Amino acid sequence: MMTTQTTGRTLDRPALPEPVRLPRRRHRRRSAQRVARWQIYVPLGLYLLFTLVPFYWMLVFAVRPRGSDSLLPWPITLENFDTVWNGLGFGIFFQNSLMVGVASLIATTVIALSGGYALARYNFRGRQLFMIAMLCTQFIPGAMMLIPLFEIFRTLGLVNTLWSLVIAETVFQLPLSLILISGFIRNIPMELEEAAWVDGCSRLRGFFAVVLPMLRPALVAVGSFAFIHSWNNFLFALMFVSEQEKFTVPVGLAYTLGEFSVDFGALAAGGVVAALPVVLVFAVIQRYLVQGMSAGAVKG
Repeated sequence: MMTTQTTGRTLDRPALPEPVRLPRRRHRRRSAQRVARWQIYVPLGLYLLFTLVPFYWMLVFAVRPRGSDSLLPWPITLENFDTVWNGLGFGIFFQNSLMVGVASLIATTVIALSGGYALARYNFRGRQLFMIAMLCTQFIPGAMMLIPLFEIFRTLGLVNTLWSLVIAETVFQLPLSLILISGFIRNIPMELEEAAWVDGCSRLRGFFAVVLPMLRPALVAVGSFAFIHSWNNFLFALMFVSEQEKFTVPVGLAYTLGEFSVDFGALAAGGVVAALPVVLVFAVIQRYLVQGMSAGAVKG
């Protein structure tokens, strides 16, 4: 049996190769991120500047004194808002627009919810043709329907009433609302409703207990679009309503323009009053709006 003997001297070990230095990818990555941020922030900043400058000028004209040409609104005055709200009757216009917007929101949401559920859960003959017809109605301008709608409202005795605006707004908002809600309901698994039926729920009770709570983003998106469209609509309110006490905010803004002169301060103050509810609505519902639009646009 062979044995190895150790001596007092140390064995020479071969030198280890030096570690290979990799290129500085971290620095390159940081520079790439900086370039990417620059490419994103600069276009967004320009777009934001282009969008906010008109609003800034409107606010400046609304709060600066008459005859002033300062770029900064100082000293601030609320005289123009008092003229618009009390002198021109914008309080009544604001109330009329709010009534029409809320009524259109409720009617559009309820009808679209029932119709969207039927389109999503029931298979019937002509369903695809009906969906195509709903899409085709979006290509029809509202101005082409003014004379037929006016004749219908005149026959029903609804001319010069706010109900004519509610009906017209609801009819024009329903096609898109039906498509959005039906697409959202298709993404909700049918097994959830079937489980509720097994537990003893009827179809209606299962809808309210299972489906309706999951439709909050879609309902917010549909309702907000219906409200904002009815709030900003000028054509229907101009054609179907003739009495001043029934004007809405867009028509009231148009009547601030005189024949030979324009009160820019009052016009700007009215624009601020008209834009404030829309801005508040978008600020509250923005997180639901994107979710509802994206979910309703995907086919389940």
